[in-house]
Amino acid sequence: MKPADLDLRRSVAYAAPQWIGLVAASAGLSVVLSAAGFPAALLLGPMLAAIGFGVSGAAIRVPKAGFLAAQALIGCLVAHAVNASIVRTLMADGILMLAVVGVTVLASASVGWLLTRIRLLPGTTAAWGSSPGAAAAMVAMAEEYGADPRLVAFMQYLRVACVALSASIVARLFVGDAPAGLPAPVGAPEPGAVLATLAVAALGAWLGRRLNIPSGAMIGPLVIGATLHATGQASMSLPDWLLALAYAAVGWTVGLRFTRATVRATLYALPGVLAATLGLIALCGVWAFGLTFVLPIDLLTAILATSPGGLDSVAIIAVGSRADVSFVLAVQTLRLLVVIITGPLVAKWISRSLG
Repeated sequence: MKPADLDLRRSVAYAAPQWIGLVAASAGLSVVLSAAGFPAALLLGPMLAAIGFGVSGAAIRVPKAGFLAAQALIGCLVAHAVNASIVRTLMADGILMLAVVGVTVLASASVGWLLTRIRLLPGTTAAWGSSPGAAAAMVAMAEEYGADPRLVAFMQYLRVACVALSASIVARLFVGDAPAGLPAPVGAPEPGAVLATLAVAALGAWLGRRLNIPSGAMIGPLVIGATLHATGQASMSLPDWLLALAYAAVGWTVGLRFTRATVRATLYALPGVLAATLGLIALCGVWAFGLTFVLPIDLLTAILATSPGGLDSVAIIAVGSRADVSFVLAVQTLRLLVVIITGPLVAKWISRSLG
């Protein structure tokens, strides 16, 4: 047997028990959270299980292709609930939404400046890790400016995890005892609709990444699917088991980022980073409350719309609750675009101003 084949077999034999354990733990937590009435229990269960496995030293990872496929399917799921109203929402209240997004970016920049100023993390790590979105881009660019990409990734995905958990808790308080898993199906999906949805997912993800659109694997299918669905050209429909797998893939991807080495490296800074993250989420919550007095939206919609990051996670929670999905996606998409443009500039400014 060739050495490469032997290494592959050893790798599979080593990873298989970890995947079996992760799947079992994810299923158990999902059942518990679903019984407790949490929206997006099929996202939170796998994410919490993966955090435990990652911190315990598990070496398994979700393949990049699997994560991109999951994002594409979630984009199609959201497309079923989003239509041309998202454009009308942006046109009608775009200035106010931009102001809300601007406050989030300004608050995160202040947090990054403060954490860098007090040297809570080495180098310019905090400047890049505090950006409210575009996690992958921030991690990729951070090393060029003297930041530890592992610690930047830890800060970014800690924020995503905190946003997902806090948003789900808030949604649970508003939804009450409503179903907490997948959106309620309307009969079994038709094979033709499923095939059309998969085609939209594949084409949209390819086109979104080809055009270098932020979160293109999700935004591409969302835009194409919403256009076809709103005009009656196609119906977005996917079987529950496939959506559950997509939810799990997103949760595992986030959770497995929390490795033992990264947690150990940031252990001394964890209280400060966690306090800063929760403070940013709380500030966004205050702005969300104020937004309900200006726009005809409920508090749950405002909180999900203004949450600082985790577009795919927030989209899953919005679809599984009583929030206005169109408004949530409008603000979240605008925030992502603003962060992509301003995030690197702000981080570079903090890095240079503090040396």
